[in-house]
Amino acid sequence: MSSRRGADPVVGERIRARRLLRGWSVRYAASRAGVSHATWSRIERGLQAADNRFMLADIAGALECAPADLAGTGVPASDRAVAAAQAGVLGLRRALIDIDLSEPPGGPAPSVDELGRSVALADDLHNACDYAGAARLLPELLRDLHTETAGPNHAEALRLLCDATHIACSVLRSLGHPADAWLAAERCRDAAEAAGDPVLRGHAAYALARSAIACGSYQRGQTLAERAVDDLGRHLSRPGGPEVVGSLHLVAALASRCRHRLDDSRDWLAEATALARRTGEINTMGMFFGPTNVDIWRMSIEVDDGDPDQVVEIARRTHPAAIPAGVRQVFYYADTARALARIGGRDREAIRFLLTAERIAPQHVRTSAELAETIRVLLNRSRRQAGGTELRGLSERIQAN
Repeated sequence: MSSRRGADPVVGERIRARRLLRGWSVRYAASRAGVSHATWSRIERGLQAADNRFMLADIAGALECAPADLAGTGVPASDRAVAAAQAGVLGLRRALIDIDLSEPPGGPAPSVDELGRSVALADDLHNACDYAGAARLLPELLRDLHTETAGPNHAEALRLLCDATHIACSVLRSLGHPADAWLAAERCRDAAEAAGDPVLRGHAAYALARSAIACGSYQRGQTLAERAVDDLGRHLSRPGGPEVVGSLHLVAALASRCRHRLDDSRDWLAEATALARRTGEINTMGMFFGPTNVDIWRMSIEVDDGDPDQVVEIARRTHPAAIPAGVRQVFYYADTARALARIGGRDREAIRFLLTAERIAPQHVRTSAELAETIRVLLNRSRRQAGGTELRGLSERIQAN
């Protein structure tokens, strides 16, 4: 018999190798996939193509792997982005060590206007969850800003350095490097102190508190946030003051939840909600403070210790597109998925939200311990149900990072 047009013998070889690895007969493996043993045998021998995506998904599900493992499509673009982002961490770490403001900078730097455009680009990359692009851009940018702080435009250079180190902090935290994020937050604090701007100091305190919480130092994060709220409360008339204070309320709410003080957390959220009603949707200093972001934070805080039905209700009335930044939207989809998984009976929806979160920010999803646990729970429930193949693929991508 001649091979069918389009049959790929390599795919058949991969299927056969995985079947033999499990010690299964063709008949048993085919029964798991819901295909005839004759069809399975022809595919293994390269006599029939598994060119129907549903057929390949069924076979992958039977072999407990992802379809891409059988199709041999190479490393997906999203996986390459994850690897590139992680590869950029070392260079970013070195730059943060180098830009000590107590040390004299050296070498020429671009104009402050050009540096401002580069900071805006880094912010755009971060908001789009292009952590690899941000990690490539930031090291040289941080060093140039450090140099410019000794120039005639030192005040503007310090403000830009505060913004750039804040972006670096968020990128490192999202990539699962909380200690490096703490270093970036310390550099942000140094720039804010040198600038003598109370709003920038509050901005830096936010980065420090988030990094402390990511490191598991919940009390430290709580203290930093509360102290900054008190300090900045005297400067609410300054541009950006209410939005930064509101963001500090949110991080204080997160710290309280991590310390298992849910009532305190809800009190902080109420304060943030009141401020958000005054400010409306606004993106001062890249923080996207406003009613939508407060609701997304509320979902994150309620999803573990609160009522998952309430999280789903918040998600129903919240429109994440009101915040034009994937770096915030990903939390909406991820936490909705976690809540749906807790409710039970809504696993299909949970999987859909998880995959949407991964499309938006694969680096974030694949380094999240909370999402890894959610996927494990869903996998244990899925067995042969619809969605199991997608979950297995997502689980393997998480384990590879």
